[in-house]
Amino acid sequence: EKAKLLRSQPTQIVEPKGLLYVQQREFAVTTPKDGSVSILGSDDATTCHIVVLRHTGSGATCLTHCDGSDTEAEVSLIMSAVKSFSNTTGYGRLEVHLVGGFNDDRQLSQKLTNQLLRAFDLQPDDIHLMTFCVTELNDREEKDIHFPIIYGIAVNVKTAEIFPATFPEKGPDEDLRSAHILTGATLTNIYDAKMEQLHIGPYFWRPFPHVDFWLEQDDQQILQNLSTSPLAEPPHFVSHIRATLTFLKEHPFPSRSLFPDRKPRIYKKNEEGLWEQVCSKKI
Repeated sequence: EKAKLLRSQPTQIVEPKGLLYVQQREFAVTTPKDGSVSILGSDDATTCHIVVLRHTGSGATCLTHCDGSDTEAEVSLIMSAVKSFSNTTGYGRLEVHLVGGFNDDRQLSQKLTNQLLRAFDLQPDDIHLMTFCVTELNDREEKDIHFPIIYGIAVNVKTAEIFPATFPEKGPDEDLRSAHILTGATLTNIYDAKMEQLHIGPYFWRPFPHVDFWLEQDDQQILQNLSTSPLAEPPHFVSHIRATLTFLKEHPFPSRSLFPDRKPRIYKKNEEGLWEQVCSKKI
């Protein structure tokens, strides 16, 4: 019922003001007290799942974008993050919402759904599954080709409302963050709710193998080889991958070109509610 209700809602365009956008293999957690961020969101999920975990007492809310790389470890990580803001002995309970995936040919969505259910089930805490809009419950068919119905969602941290969403602005350092994922990153927390700051990096990787080869390939080759579900990707998938590969080519050694001082890039919301880089104080 809940999945049906969610699928029937129109997709809302979420503007950057007050938004914290979460990419694949990133997570962010905050509370209703946050003066900078009121919406957490992520999209472009095909076989991936977007997970929202919330404690009803403290209102601490976490959103993450899982791709099945290490589901059990990821669930433990987001559980600890939410619990660190919640006095779980007191009033309230943990609630989880799972959205994403579809009936893809390789059944990657189904595999991820099962992994997530198992990982939450293994937690010692009681967790209440509130929304289950995944895989076959998020699938539509068009000319014998399967697609997800919902590609992205947002959660309003203050009201706990969850809705289908798309995001014209994906926040700062998009290519850098994507490069981190493409080079095999593990799930990373990108937000410090106490300071209300976005922390990106420091990230380190080795030169990406065959980057020139990939950049020479046509769109079809990139789609076929670098996507888990080539037929269901959003239209900007290839241009996004190309931008990421170009970034990796330009920065084969991030320790030299991007993070020479081994410090993260820090952003804070300005008066307009947009991210602005905080100058690292020179000591």
